Amino acid sequence: MAIKRSTITWLVIGAVVLILILTGVGSYNGLVSSETAVDNKLSQIDVDLQRRADLIPNLVNTVKGYAAHEKEVIASIAKARAQLNAAGTPQEKADADQQLTGALSRLLVVVENYPDLKADQQFTRLTDELAGTENRISVARRDYNEAVTGYNTKIRKFPASLYASIFGFDKKELFKAKEGAETVPEVNF
Repeated sequence: MAIKRSTITWLVIGAVVLILILTGVGSYNGLVSSETAVDNKLSQIDVDLQRRADLIPNLVNTVKGYAAHEKEVIASIAKARAQLNAAGTPQEKADADQQLTGALSRLLVVVENYPDLKADQQFTRLTDELAGTENRISVARRDYNEAVTGYNTKIRKFPASLYASIFGFDKKELFKAKEGAETVPEVNF
């Protein structure tokens, strides 16, 4: 009888260990998948921001031909674009993106003073591409934030939270708009 009881005890211990190992492997793989999805979504934001940054010089050059004396607006776009290209963290990107968006808004206000520019086919094409890119950026931000929210939730739930702390899975930062971004910037010329 003692042999059977000892065998049963070892089988139970073995089953518990096996369950812990399988749970750990499943949790680890799920965390890796979620973290990879977050990184992918952030990369997509970078791609869309780069697309916009690449469109801006063409747009600015088109406007320069019509509005050469609007140097301050054009300089603010160049500065904001450089800040965006140098941004590293999601929050730095969000802040730089907000600056660039404001500068582009001021540029589009300047355009209102130049009816010939608004009729220019290249300018129209570039503004259409820019509008499409802005939509892509918005969707990419939303997708990134959804992936981050899912990942951050996963690393806080039991038992994945145990494995997240053991294997160093840290909370990810959401892509947030700069404080006050909901207000329209005032433009004075």
